[in-house]
Amino acid sequence: MRRVLFVGQEPETVDFSDPALPPGFDAEKIRRGIAVGMQQMSERGWQSDLCLVRPDESAGPALEQQLAAVTYDCVVIGGGLRIPPKSLLLFEVIVNAVHKSAPSAFIAFNTRPEDTGDSAARWLKAD
Repeated sequence: MRRVLFVGQEPETVDFSDPALPPGFDAEKIRRGIAVGMQQMSERGWQSDLCLVRPDESAGPALEQQLAAVTYDCVVIGGGLRIPPKSLLLFEVIVNAVHKSAPSAFIAFNTRPEDTGDSAARWLKAD
């Protein structure tokens, strides 16, 4: 069975006033999207885990701890960590934590929570 980790930012910590984010986005919409993405991965027969980080110095260690606990075939990094320009440092921390702690895992990027399964599927073959 394939194992996938979806990494995103805690929805309640997102700055929704950032013009780089789609208008009308809020924490509840993100949470619903995450649920859809996690369900889609389960429907593909994959074991999927979620790691939501805060946009502070705890993000890297929290992700490294998650990656130390389980071996993943793919780590999908959410668009909310990648897209807003002011999140660049956080994005770098996340990518480097994956590179360091899960060097054999594929790294994929989604554009929204609902396409997380498709993002991982680009790199994983179905069992």
